Amino acid sequence: MSKRTQTIPNELIEALLAERPRPEELLGNDGLIQQLAQQLIARSLNLQASQSVTPSQAQLSHELAADVGNVGLDSGAPPPTKRASGRGRTIPQGLDTKIMAMYSKGLTPREIQEQVLDFYGVDLTPAAISKVTDAAADEIKAWQSRPLDVVYPIVYMDCIHVRVRDGASRAKAVYVVIGISITGQKEAIGLWISQHEGAKFWLQVLTEIKNRGVQDIHIACVDGLKGFPEAIATVFPKTTVQLCVVHMVRNSLDFVSWKARKEVALDLRPIYTATTIEAAAQALSDFEGKWDAEYPTIGQAWRRNWAQLTPFFDFPKEIRKIIYTTNTIESINMSLRRVMRYRGSFQNDESLLKLLYLALRNISRRWSLPVHDWKAALNRFAIQFGPDE
Repeated sequence: MSKRTQTIPNELIEALLAERPRPEELLGNDGLIQQLAQQLIARSLNLQASQSVTPSQAQLSHELAADVGNVGLDSGAPPPTKRASGRGRTIPQGLDTKIMAMYSKGLTPREIQEQVLDFYGVDLTPAAISKVTDAAADEIKAWQSRPLDVVYPIVYMDCIHVRVRDGASRAKAVYVVIGISITGQKEAIGLWISQHEGAKFWLQVLTEIKNRGVQDIHIACVDGLKGFPEAIATVFPKTTVQLCVVHMVRNSLDFVSWKARKEVALDLRPIYTATTIEAAAQALSDFEGKWDAEYPTIGQAWRRNWAQLTPFFDFPKEIRKIIYTTNTIESINMSLRRVMRYRGSFQNDESLLKLLYLALRNISRRWSLPVHDWKAALNRFAIQFGPDE
């Protein structure tokens, strides 16, 4: 369906330029062009509120509004009021990065086609859009095989499950490994896809990590998968395996009604924030005394996993605080699930890996600062684990 092309009245342009702004006042981060674009998009979003839009369209509109400073004159994309003729197969300069950004937020090629047409006036085929995103394949290979640091003080390992069609729709396991480097920076170490989660495949992942240069991991935070600690010990025998407290609390709350969740979470906190293992054991007993009648499985689960939950009591508070308050892997998995939720399933492993990599690349751009209080924790790591740092 054709769209009406609007011409900006000269009177409006003259009014905007009445105070003779300098070029840098037009194009800067707070310049006139950006302010005008933001207000126009904001008005468009207000109009959308009264219309029927898909969740992905609404999400993208808000993100484009926030990112409008990067869609300026240097983007190479044609102005929104100018429509490219025909079904385009050639991507205008600068538009490929916008297509990648949209794809990384979970939009399909057809949804991107609609957004590119609406926002940039360019009519591209889904095949042309897929070709742009396929360019990430070489980048993924280089990223997945890049050399890693020699030592990681903390590594988080977890798995999420996604449906992939690939002939017949089936659930597959995506292995996610995030490290905290010596400088305290979060780093996405890698992504792997397998038929299902298992300690045997984790052994392959750990071996690959070692082959890429990692000689030691001080603390590995993992879920409660059977055989996982043994797999880690095979490749990194000096590593302390710590069952992720965030996972344990989350799994505990799965048994609890919404009404009682906040209170149960507060009563679990004294267990993992205790100063000694004896105090933690007493806190667990106190929890059981209060909640066993209603939720007996919670106390049973904590006791069953006690040996994997308590190693961090051997560490000073600076390190322990990092372990139980840094819900790095949970936050990342939540972000990855968010970009996948509109897809339902993926055509194959390659399309799944492409989206997850691009999404993870976006997430990692926000990791500009070391984790909180890292300097104090690093000093304790140096004492606890020797001179490797």
